[in-house]
Amino acid sequence: MPDSSGIATETAGAAADRLQRGLQRIRKSLSFLGEEELWKDFSPNLSSIGNLMLHLIGNVSQHVLSGLGGRVYERRRDQEFTAKPGIGKTQLWERLSDTVGNAVLVIRGLSEEDLSRTYTIQGMRYSGLADVVAVLEHFSYHVGQIAFAVKLLKNVQLGLSEDAALNR
Repeated sequence: MPDSSGIATETAGAAADRLQRGLQRIRKSLSFLGEEELWKDFSPNLSSIGNLMLHLIGNVSQHVLSGLGGRVYERRRDQEFTAKPGIGKTQLWERLSDTVGNAVLVIRGLSEEDLSRTYTIQGMRYSGLADVVAVLEHFSYHVGQIAFAVKLLKNVQLGLSEDAALNR
């Protein structure tokens, strides 16, 4: 059996890399949008791209920056889906980018002990590693929604995997 010491920090590091990759996919998707399209509501049951970004900021802040990193954060989750704060694409991108950048630092700074410890976040109990994985899964889900929305709005190929040899 292989030595498992360090497996949690290796997994968390890989998750941090994937968060950064997802962030870059959002950046590329945003490059196709005008300012007015950022806050466009698709229907009463589908959030705008801007609201999805606010939701990602809230989720990553609550789970990683606060839950795992110990920072004070008061989340207003319902407003993430309804607020139209009037901020532009660049400012919203900077907020999301800063949030994810800080979360990556927190994740990379977690020890094996931190990753195996139990945390209570949103009233649920997680190990540190399980929370990192849950945040990555949630983030990736919404990256896909943003990419789909941009493709739908603009009828474009985003080229999100251009640098990968996917047929190999």
